[in-house]
Amino acid sequence: MKIIIQVTPRYQFKVPVYAECISPNVFEGKGLEEISRLEVWEGNRRRRLNELFKLELVKDEEGELTINLVGNFSKVRGIGAKMSKGRIIVDGDAGMHLGEGMSGGEIIVNGSAGSWAGGSMRGGRIEIKGSAGDYIGAPYRGSNEGMKAGLIIVHGDAGREVGCLMRGGLVKIYGSVRHFVGINMVDGTIFVRGDCAGKAGAGMRNGRIIICGRIPSVLPTFTIDSIRPNVDVDGERIPGPFYRFIGDIADGGEGKLFVSKVTNPHLSHYEKYLQ
Repeated sequence: MKIIIQVTPRYQFKVPVYAECISPNVFEGKGLEEISRLEVWEGNRRRRLNELFKLELVKDEEGELTINLVGNFSKVRGIGAKMSKGRIIVDGDAGMHLGEGMSGGEIIVNGSAGSWAGGSMRGGRIEIKGSAGDYIGAPYRGSNEGMKAGLIIVHGDAGREVGCLMRGGLVKIYGSVRHFVGINMVDGTIFVRGDCAGKAGAGMRNGRIIICGRIPSVLPTFTIDSIRPNVDVDGERIPGPFYRFIGDIADGGEGKLFVSKVTNPHLSHYEKYLQ
């Protein structure tokens, strides 16, 4: 059995709301009265949680804590930040920095999420049923500590620089991605079921990027290595064939970029370098 706390916005937010306190780690062991007094920021104004959100204890039985967010949370940032346990279910859209720095637990978004979802993630699982913004799993600007472990699944599309500076873990995008997927990645795996706008793996040193859809071109600092019949991703065999490229050579990289041969016939000229 489990404890379920339902959180609903009292009105439509016009400015960003910073609410890193919406986390199982913070809610655990507190009653509704104490939770309601937690501090959040609405723009540049300090608020109590219950001034912005209606809180309701739906189920109170011993077990895992689940926070159910119901409504439009697209302006609410930092949901589940640094969480290590428990569960958050968002029945709606979520804002930027969802699950930032989390090391355990699970976040499910039955909608879309903003940029930096899973930023600098250390473990746990995030599943976004809609689309996501830019910099999925990426750190703040100036930091080189990208995602180290965990799983991020996006059922829709994602933006630019997915997996930037990634050091481990797995990102699955079932839609398409914009430019610079896996830029400067060090390790880990990024799987893209759809298309990539280009410049995949720029600056990567290691790790794997798998693109099943179309990509306009491969960076000239990648060299073709072989043609593979399939690729294994987290125990799932993805049928190919795939062109396998190694790079980014400009950075001394040994990363592996797998690109579908069937959906990229314009890359067939690379095959002459395998003879």
